[in-house]
Amino acid sequence: MGEVDPAFIQDPEHRPKLSPIEATGIPVIDLSPIINKTVKDPSAIEGLVKEIGTACKDWGFFQVTNHGVPLTLRQRLEEASRKFFSQSLEDKRKVNRDETTLTGYYDTEHTKNVRDWKEVFDFFAKEPTLLPVSSDEHDHRIHHWNNQSPQYPQNFRVIIQEYIGEVEKLAYKLLELIALSLGLEANRFEEFFIKQQTSFVRLNHYPPCPYPHLALGVGRHKDGGALTILAQDEVGGLEVKRKIDQEWVGVKPTPDAYIINVGDIIQVWSNDAYESVEHRVMVNSEKERFSIPFFLKPALYTDVKPLEELTDDNNPPIYRAVNWGKFRTNRMRSNFTKSNVENLQIYHFKISQ
Repeated sequence: MGEVDPAFIQDPEHRPKLSPIEATGIPVIDLSPIINKTVKDPSAIEGLVKEIGTACKDWGFFQVTNHGVPLTLRQRLEEASRKFFSQSLEDKRKVNRDETTLTGYYDTEHTKNVRDWKEVFDFFAKEPTLLPVSSDEHDHRIHHWNNQSPQYPQNFRVIIQEYIGEVEKLAYKLLELIALSLGLEANRFEEFFIKQQTSFVRLNHYPPCPYPHLALGVGRHKDGGALTILAQDEVGGLEVKRKIDQEWVGVKPTPDAYIINVGDIIQVWSNDAYESVEHRVMVNSEKERFSIPFFLKPALYTDVKPLEELTDDNNPPIYRAVNWGKFRTNRMRSNFTKSNVENLQIYHFKISQ
């Protein structure tokens, strides 16, 4: 990743500003009322639900503190990530990801058909993870995917599995709060994840880039799943498109906090009451950057559509149902090669009004 390749160069209108605007007013939500409390305080939880709802509606993302994920576990995974990416390219490619192996190492991912300045390692939350073989609605074949694990660092699989277990607990607590904020039962979303969920964790490494004015670590995009729970290091680089003025603003790292993104699926379930936020990652000319997102995604059989409780004659469904497994399989193909057409997005399933 030394010399810039034309594949990395963003179109002029999507290139980053070298003096980004730092966001102010980003919600930072203290989850202590629901974490490690033997006796719940109803008023505190009610306040928390309101905070979550406002953040989802106004920003589409927020940060959480006192979240219950042990800091030592996160630090162990961050250390393992640094050790893995410090290896030679030859060693990293021993666990390479491709069209036939969906987890492992990869360094040529594309976003919006432009190559990202990054390298990644993906690991499914559930083993095996079940996904359709193809996006053809008449093809009912299912593939059982298992994870690859590198030999170095030692105990990599154990560390990442322990981390997934803890961050998954946080994800489900957040789903309950989001459900309550929409006026739903707390466990309303549980049925979509209880069996055969397709979630995964990703280790990101963004090497220093000599052309930060041309390339992006990850191009502009919205997350296709339900929620993203992001741990980023002190270098930062995440930018989100602020809803109020459509400006790109930087998200300053908060120590031991997680950044939570509302994904496309929650946007559909809520019938656009909550919208997923567009975001991207800046690169740094001097410093490498690491981050660890956990992508919460439902089971392959889930038909994603606006929830009946949130629609009526005055607020009719604005999306038609889409099968998550088929959608996910279709989207994955665009990660590997540059295409002449835009990859599949949720707005392609909007009902004409």
